[in-house]
Amino acid sequence: MKHTIIFIVFLAVIIGCKKTVEENPEYVKEINDWHRKRIERLKAPDGWLNLVGRTWLKPGVNKFGSAQDNDVIIESDKVPAHLGEFIFEDSTVTMKVYDGVEVLLGGKPVKVIIMIDDQKKDMTVFEYGTIKWNLIIRGDKYGIRFRDMESPLVKNFKGIERYPINSEWKFNARFEAYNPPKKIYVPNVLGQIEEELSPGAVVFEKEGKTFRIDAIDGGNKLFLIFADETSGEETYGGGRFLYVDKPDSLGIIILDFNKAYNPPCVFTKYATCPLPPEQNYLKLRIEAGEKNYGEGH
Repeated sequence: MKHTIIFIVFLAVIIGCKKTVEENPEYVKEINDWHRKRIERLKAPDGWLNLVGRTWLKPGVNKFGSAQDNDVIIESDKVPAHLGEFIFEDSTVTMKVYDGVEVLLGGKPVKVIIMIDDQKKDMTVFEYGTIKWNLIIRGDKYGIRFRDMESPLVKNFKGIERYPINSEWKFNARFEAYNPPKKIYVPNVLGQIEEELSPGAVVFEKEGKTFRIDAIDGGNKLFLIFADETSGEETYGGGRFLYVDKPDSLGIIILDFNKAYNPPCVFTKYATCPLPPEQNYLKLRIEAGEKNYGEGH
């Protein structure tokens, strides 16, 4: 009788372990397909892996090129020592290209042009060989961001380590709307603090406790910036991102931390990432989604 009880307990333990290890193949495929597309976006021409420079402009003339005597230095031997000038006056940046240099916009040469920043749909992107650049605005900062379409990081990228796919980190969360939307303060890696309007909180329960994440309206979805007790250890110290669908008619949101991913600052020092607002630091180890990437981050 004693041996029978031990065997039953042992069998129950095995079955229980098997349940936590083996996931529904369709669900595993869903997460892996999502992650594959995520990698494709990172490696795309407008992805984060090909960034090779970012310089904030000073008022007036900013000379640019590969030489060290420029105000904006392109650290690449693929461009001339002196390409031209960015002229920053008030809230306008004009690019002037030097004679003998061919910079293209939409495949056509340009000489003098007012740049359109990344906050507008018709942003201007210029190119010289494999190097591309555009104007970015972050708060009161105006800068130039450079990309190399043949960046070694893209060519040598080996992927991102993840926690094992685990459906226990997928929740039917509830949405608690803020009426009116609540002001939240979102810091970024530049030391700035942006004021955002949060339409509500995504609320879920784990280990008998209730947790909430203030969301930002991301258009068709809600954008979550959060940190947890793995942050700075297995995962990036600056938190992680997650997009979720907006609530259904019953106020339910599918919250799947297996789709939690790293901010671009994990891959490049030239990104300008938001950080989690204070209230989105969760006293919970979320062992799902992407782990930290590489060394020195």
